[in-house]
Formats: sequence, structure tokens, C-alpha cells
Amino acid sequence: MRHLGKACVIAVSAAAVAAVIFSLVTPSAAPVSAAGPDTAGRIAGKPDFNGIWEANNTANWDLQTHPARPLVAQPGLLPNSVVLAAPVVGLGSLGWVPAGLGVVEGDEIPYQAWAAARKKENLEHWIDRDPEVKCFQPGIPRAMYMAHPFQVIQSATKIQMIFEFANAQRTIHLTKMEPYPNVLWMGYSVGHWDGDSLVVDVSNFTDGTWFDRAGNFHSDALHVTERYTPAGKDVIRYEATIQDPQVFTRPWKISMPLYRRLEPNAQLMDFKCVEMVEETLYGHLRKQQLVKHWEGKTMNVDITRKIPPGEEVYERYVSGNPPPVK
Repeated sequence: MRHLGKACVIAVSAAAVAAVIFSLVTPSAAPVSAAGPDTAGRIAGKPDFNGIWEANNTANWDLQTHPARPLVAQPGLLPNSVVLAAPVVGLGSLGWVPAGLGVVEGDEIPYQAWAAARKKENLEHWIDRDPEVKCFQPGIPRAMYMAHPFQVIQSATKIQMIFEFANAQRTIHLTKMEPYPNVLWMGYSVGHWDGDSLVVDVSNFTDGTWFDRAGNFHSDALHVTERYTPAGKDVIRYEATIQDPQVFTRPWKISMPLYRRLEPNAQLMDFKCVEMVEETLYGHLRKQQLVKHWEGKTMNVDITRKIPPGEEVYERYVSGNPPPVK
């Protein structure tokens, strides 16, 4: 078997050399990318989106254009300056949000007045409120641009999306379905094809997800219309129109490219974050405090657990979102 393997390597190497020589002597030949021809395959006559995809932007930090800023800030030495606050001061440069361009059309989110104030408050209390910190499923559209890949499994009648973060999943139904009787973290998705664009209507959301780490939020009246349009074999133009009359004054839209992961072994890996946040969510319930003290080269950090008062001790998340309409 070893000799056979070596023979195969030699044969492949010879073939590679021949291919290079052939390309040099035939300059008029059409170029072919490492991932294959530029034309994508089709399923039931529609674009084939099967594969591993991921956004490449800072939208999960903040949908709007933003400068670098601390994850958690406190006033700095000079007026109008900020520095890292105690919860993340040991992270140094890793404790800062990377600057980024916005993905919102017009770079404005049209909040109602009360909601704009709530968004500002959410940002100030991000580390306590963001559902992502607590490993809740991210919802739509946020799952589409997190810093984790997702997989698309497509057939003629359904499209399954599996997300690395929190093992979240969604099914896009391409055939007529009965109305869904409940609410879902990832919403309920029904799609149809408009030419080569996949249009998805997403509804029946909970009120417990955010759009990003900057405190942008919604109510349980959220309604999202997505549009997936091929922009090449390995790029999808993604658009999502957001409607929520309880929070916003009008619909607004985000857009971005999604890129196919082209590594030969591209796949989803485990990110089972439920166990990662056990101490964050439930540490105050331990009889003996588990995380108490940390010593670094330039600082020591001591942690004192705080028991939320009254019924708050039983709350597993504080989303910063408005309560559901009754």
C-alpha cells in the first residue's frame, strides 16, 4: 500500500506539471478557479446554495458604521475618553470592538423615540443583556452574519440551515405550509423563488433576540423578509428587510455578501456554548463560589457574586427588549 500511495503521488505530481506546461503553451484557454468552473450548479432549475457559508464583516458587533470602542467602558483620564472597564480590562487590545463599516441602508436604524433610548441603554449594559452572551439562539437575521459558519442543505422543496453557534437550525419551506401556531427563536421561514433569487418570509419570533452586540433590538412583532441572490459561484448577495411597528418608525434594510468556505475540508465544528455559560448564568446559585480570584502579571481580579433580588433570581436572561404584547 505504501508503494501504491507513492506511485499515486508521483502520478498526481506528473499530472500537475503537465497541466502547468499546458497552461503556458495555451494562453487562450479559459481560466478555471481552484474551486471549479465559474458557473454554479442547479437544483430543480434553481441556484444550488449547498455548502458552508460565512459573512466577513463586523455586523455582529454593530450593524451601523462604528469606530473601535471598548467591549465594556468606563470614563478615561481625559474628558470624552473611555477605557476598558474592570470586567475586561485584562484583555487589553482583545477587549476592544473592531471598527467597521455599516450594513444598514443609509446607515440609520429608524427607532421610535423611546426605543432609541432603550437601544442606548442596552449598549451601556451589553455584557448583562446580550442574549448571545448567554448562548441563546441568535435569531434571524443575526445568525447569518455571526463569526461562525453555517451550512446549507438544499432540496427542491426545503432548505435546511445549520449554524455552528449554539447548534441553531432553521428550515425554509418552499411549499405551501399551514400557519405556525407558536413562536421560535429562529422564526418560522417560508420561501419562494423570484427568478434566481430566493425570497424568504420569516415571522413568529420570540422577543428575546438582538440584532448585534450594540444593543439593537426588536419586539415579538418582528417580521423579516430575506433575499438571497447569487453573485457568482461562491458568493451570495444577502438582503434582509426589517419590520417591527412596535419599535421602528418604518421598515429598514441590511445587505452584505455571504462567502462560501472553500477549504477542502470545510465543515462545521462544535460550539456547544450552553456548558460554556453555566457559571455566567447560574454561578450565583452555588453554595460555594467557584470563580473567585484571578492573578495576572500586572493585576489581580477578585469577583464577588451578586444575588439578584426577588423574582429576578429566577430570570435566565435580561434582553433589554420590550415585553410581549398581551
